[in-house]
Amino acid sequence: MAAKRGRTAQRLELGLQLRQLRENCGLGDRGGGFTRKQAAQGLRISEASLQRIEGGSLNFRNVGDLRKLLDKYGVTDENVIEALISLNRESNNHDWLTQYRGLMPAGMPGFVGLEPEAQSMKAYHPTLVYGLLQTERYALALHQVHKSIEEYTSEVIRNSVALRMKRQEVLTRENPVRLHAILGEAALRYPVGGDEVMHEQYEHLCELSDWDHVTIQVLPFRPSYRSSSDFAVLDFGDQLPPRVQADSAWGSVSTSDKPREVDRFNRRFAAMTASALPPEETPQFLHQLERKL
Repeated sequence: MAAKRGRTAQRLELGLQLRQLRENCGLGDRGGGFTRKQAAQGLRISEASLQRIEGGSLNFRNVGDLRKLLDKYGVTDENVIEALISLNRESNNHDWLTQYRGLMPAGMPGFVGLEPEAQSMKAYHPTLVYGLLQTERYALALHQVHKSIEEYTSEVIRNSVALRMKRQEVLTRENPVRLHAILGEAALRYPVGGDEVMHEQYEHLCELSDWDHVTIQVLPFRPSYRSSSDFAVLDFGDQLPPRVQADSAWGSVSTSDKPREVDRFNRRFAAMTASALPPEETPQFLHQLERKL
């Protein structure tokens, strides 16, 4: 199973299993598991590195440290040990995301790496068309606007747009991700790239809204609850815990699989779903905007 999954998902799966083993193993006669500091003692990795491994952003460079850790946790089943070692080894291989890692803000590679593993996604953006719904020309124009401010090179822009288009394959593959997106009215009125680009973008959204696995709603300008920042929630079914992603003011990306955080953003999304226009009214809203171009 592990070999069929993306490297990010493999690292996350390894980290989750190791965290569960650490928290559930006995500690002398007291039980109750180890702290990360206790678990890292005697190994050639630091407490901080173990935290990153458990979070899915790092794996073991030396398999001996993994074996020692499993021994400390009381794992004696050779099948379990070999399965975890194999998962660690496979997760260290390069994948399609490797060439794009330098283009993304801190925290984003982990989230992008998990998108293909998701069964469903909820996404909200108040001021821009959500990335998985953007046309190539819209994405290019958006990057061009930020070129001088962010000091982007033409190559960076070209590769960033290619990455965005690559990510959209989760919607067109054989078993596509089910996407429910809410766009603030401002996201659709904000002009990006001129009338032709916006016309194409509106038409693309209309087309996507007809797909069975894509739901698009518009949150109009009227008194109602709305989140001030964009976010997305990934659901993996029974494979992995759901995960939420939100942008920070510093340009980095924060992700969490803590149930309390995921539930908080799910409540936000549910509130906006109730306030947004019904999905069947989205094409009509977009056509009204087109006529004003």
